[in-house]
Amino acid sequence: MSAPRGQFSSNIGFLMAAAGSAVGLGNIWGFPTKAAGNGGAAFVVVYLLLAFMLAYPALMAELTIGRHARRNMVQALRGISTGPASRFFGSLAGFGGILVASLILSFYAIVAGWMVAYLAEPFASLFGAGGAVDWLTGNSVGRNLTFTAIFSGMTMLIIASGVEKGIERWSTLLMPALIILLFLLIAYVLTQPGALTGLEVYLMPDFSQFSPQLLISAMGQAFFSLSLGVGTMLIYGSYLSQQESLPRLGALVTLIDVGIAFTAGLLILPAMYVAQEAGTQIFSAGGELIAGPDLILQVLPALFDTMGTAGLFVAIAFFALMVIASLTSSISMLEVPVAFSIENLGVPRRIATPLVGLVIFAISSLIIVNFDSLFGLVVSISTEYGQPLLGVALCIFAGWIWRRDQLLTELQKGHPGIERTLFWKIWPWYVRIVCPLLILAAFAQSIL
Repeated sequence: MSAPRGQFSSNIGFLMAAAGSAVGLGNIWGFPTKAAGNGGAAFVVVYLLLAFMLAYPALMAELTIGRHARRNMVQALRGISTGPASRFFGSLAGFGGILVASLILSFYAIVAGWMVAYLAEPFASLFGAGGAVDWLTGNSVGRNLTFTAIFSGMTMLIIASGVEKGIERWSTLLMPALIILLFLLIAYVLTQPGALTGLEVYLMPDFSQFSPQLLISAMGQAFFSLSLGVGTMLIYGSYLSQQESLPRLGALVTLIDVGIAFTAGLLILPAMYVAQEAGTQIFSAGGELIAGPDLILQVLPALFDTMGTAGLFVAIAFFALMVIASLTSSISMLEVPVAFSIENLGVPRRIATPLVGLVIFAISSLIIVNFDSLFGLVVSISTEYGQPLLGVALCIFAGWIWRRDQLLTELQKGHPGIERTLFWKIWPWYVRIVCPLLILAAFAQSIL
């Protein structure tokens, strides 16, 4: 017997949780970094197009399947299947989603651990603890294991509290704080020398930079930043009331996610050029980014150092922003395997959470001790390939396998008369044909 399911108490609670899942390091760390390394504004334009042409239709598929089934990804896809072959395909896609969500969280917790360490560093500086500062900012295995464990523990504590008291309560508290901090930091950085150069790179597209790699990177970013393909939005949809309009909520989540990703670029890209103005080298002679996944940890601390004592407080604000963004996303990723453990294996939430969390932490530890060979590989497999391919699977289920009358009935809940709207005239065939073709075409371009 599975445990009773939780439910979001309001659409505001869902929006904060879903937006929190979407708005994370993928927006504030990944999006600006990829934009800087892929032609700046050209990447931004392609990302915005793909977010609405691919990510929103795929998001709607997840939310609709999730609310209809009110189960985890494996049971949800099996539940709308129509025969043995589609049930097998559903099981495969469902377990694939759990695996990819776990892989994403395994590297995500490492990066989030860096943010926690850098949040602690200004406090150590204020107290004159030089040895602690060196350890906190040094890229050692011990430091990475310690802070990955701390961040993983924070994520587990929230998930163990359940849907309403854990996910919804913390998302509702953390998201407004994230937005306020983001705008305060943008206002400050844009007053610094070099910021306008970064703003120009970010806002003035040069389409000569367009390439197949830019396309696949932008598509992976669109799916990653909206937490698509791995069942997080399907799970969140399963906790939604039937009185809510799914198309409206899906559109709001997409707009919030894209808006904050774009806004984060207004902070990070100008900050990179402010740091360059202050003497920090961020590009090689050939124009490529020198830093890899830890770009902001190389660029921004150098910027904060030029600000004197004020830089300590700006650093605290920035890394508090990063930790908040990390948490709102990590809780949604951990909920995917935890929900499966609760509903399929009958394990109580307070036991399932630490057990699953420890397994993922073990994967993180393996990546940490083999960082150079595993980190980039896991990121690429899970976000640039795993998520889009699972997105295709979910589109196939929503468009081809699930009975059309059941799909319409589910969408009519909370949105009476949707069959007469432009959404119903376009979305079913779009998610059936256009979304899979566009995703597969992007893969073909990347291979060729």
